[in-house]
Amino acid sequence: MKHVRINAGKVGLVFKKGDYLKVITQGKHWLGFNEHAIVYSLENSFTAPIALEILLKDETLAAMLDVIKVNDNQLVLVYEKGNFKTILSAGRHIYWKGLIKREYTRLDLSKIYITEKLDKALFSNYELSKYIRTFEVAAYEKAVLLVDDVHTKTLTGGVYRFWRNDTSIKIAKVDLRQLQMEIAGQELLTKDKAAIRINFYTQYKVTDIEKALLENKDYEKQLYIAMQLVLRAYIGSYTLDELLERKDNIATAVFEDVKTTAKKLGVSILNCGIRDVILTGDMKEIMNQVLVAQKQAQANIITRREETASTRSLLNTAKLMEENEMLYKLKEMEYVEKIADKIGEITVSGNGGIVTQLKEIFSGNK
Repeated sequence: MKHVRINAGKVGLVFKKGDYLKVITQGKHWLGFNEHAIVYSLENSFTAPIALEILLKDETLAAMLDVIKVNDNQLVLVYEKGNFKTILSAGRHIYWKGLIKREYTRLDLSKIYITEKLDKALFSNYELSKYIRTFEVAAYEKAVLLVDDVHTKTLTGGVYRFWRNDTSIKIAKVDLRQLQMEIAGQELLTKDKAAIRINFYTQYKVTDIEKALLENKDYEKQLYIAMQLVLRAYIGSYTLDELLERKDNIATAVFEDVKTTAKKLGVSILNCGIRDVILTGDMKEIMNQVLVAQKQAQANIITRREETASTRSLLNTAKLMEENEMLYKLKEMEYVEKIADKIGEITVSGNGGIVTQLKEIFSGNK
């Protein structure tokens, strides 16, 4: 005979020659010949030293144990004293009752949606996050949810979590803000065969997410090509001069023409326009020559106009002098003043007016 003492918070299992006999709790106990006790702490989980089914035949011991069976596609969250402790995966898990209050939350991983009420802080736990798929949709976005490639619903801004299992889950997102598309460096020929490069812009918004993502593939590329083709068609119907004069009209025509196509793509065109018209090397040189010629022609016209005005003014002055002797004398004095500024000394003698004598002097010098 021997005795064994079981302290508070512990429990013992008595075996004889390897066979389970009984469970003993707090206190002093006597063990017979060939009997021994295995002592366990009630704080910890229980690992059965022999087949659990044999131990559970003892109703006293069975009442002291929580046996948690976790099936495939299940998880069990263990809480101790209200705080999360651990995660139990598929298998059988055993805890002692009595000393620590434990709670268990069973999770069904075979579902798509997480319907169990879980603290959001748990989603950052590595052991749990391995079983979760997380998708984030920004406040300015919408997304379509595809379950096994079937459109299920449209998602607005937020964070969405789904169980990670054999079900295929995908989302496709669209930016709902005003967007801009640049059609840059398009090399085109005008009606008069002038080679130019066009930089064109388009502002648009996605208005029908299902059309854009589910009924069309690469809606942005399709919109780009549609704008490109319409622009090419309109540029080819104008001469270079018409194009430079009517840029705004062409942008308006392209805008009206592409609206119907854009609507089929789930897109609304807000605005568009020609940003730049760039001439190629040879064409740029030709246009510069044309511009220089135009400016020279304008300068010549202005020169001729001034000469004509000057001649007309002289004619009018001559008529006035012929009719008014005083004006003639004033003109004589004006000429004398101008000559005096240029010549140091002039001697005039004889009869006749000063202007006449000066004329004779200058004629004689010649």
